[in-house]
Amino acid sequence: MCSRCHFNPAGPLFARRAFLLAAGASVAGPALAQVDVGQSSMARNLVSADQIEQAGTQQYSQLMAQAKAKGALAGDGNPQLQRLRTIAARLIPFVGQWNPRAREWKWEVNLIGSKQINAFCMPGGKIAFFTGIIDQLKLTDDEIAMVMGHEMAHALREHARARMAKNAGTGAALSIGAQLLGLGQMGDLAARGATQLITLKFSRNDETDADLVGLEIAARAGYDPKASVTLWKKMAEASKSSGGLGFLSTHPSGTDRIKILEANVPKVEGLYRAAKR
Repeated sequence: MCSRCHFNPAGPLFARRAFLLAAGASVAGPALAQVDVGQSSMARNLVSADQIEQAGTQQYSQLMAQAKAKGALAGDGNPQLQRLRTIAARLIPFVGQWNPRAREWKWEVNLIGSKQINAFCMPGGKIAFFTGIIDQLKLTDDEIAMVMGHEMAHALREHARARMAKNAGTGAALSIGAQLLGLGQMGDLAARGATQLITLKFSRNDETDADLVGLEIAARAGYDPKASVTLWKKMAEASKSSGGLGFLSTHPSGTDRIKILEANVPKVEGLYRAAKR
């Protein structure tokens, strides 16, 4: 499978395990109750799901082409890329209850060689990690699952769609690539000027929503929910440094964020234990 091909997460053995896990998970609704997808009637009326998913897919393709041209796009044999795809394969079976459209998304996972601490998932299920976030933070598989679950949750919960609708008329659509999750110079396509990163930063409610949805997805997939706390403690330490903080510029760490996660970890530990069994 080439690095630009659609991501087929399930091999034969995994497919059977994922089916059983997903079937069990579908019996009950989300453990961490969340508001409706779409965020508001404004989002549904001004920016259709199809539009933003198509735009996300197009922008993702452009970004991957840029990375490949720079020699920064990891090939299929890269161990870190294989690691990311294995984790994604465990998370994807659980996305449907947060957004039924996601069951039909053509998921992709890629790795970009860059010292930036960054990762993103565009609408439509297009995921990318930068090597910096894995290497500099020395992320475990459980912590990677928390980052990935969080970014997937932004796409599943249509936060970018709602943000674009809220900022309709400001020229935000011109900078969709940079606004979705801010990729620094590589994603700075038509993003300079008055709209530069205006719509990049999600609200505090959006961030909490993504934290909790991502936490539950990862727990249902068998990743230790306590890793969400260790992850953000690492983020807090990294934020004290001066460089490569693309992710942290849009996902600020803080004691409140960690406290919310600590309060919710016990609510999904049963899901984690069931998945491990």
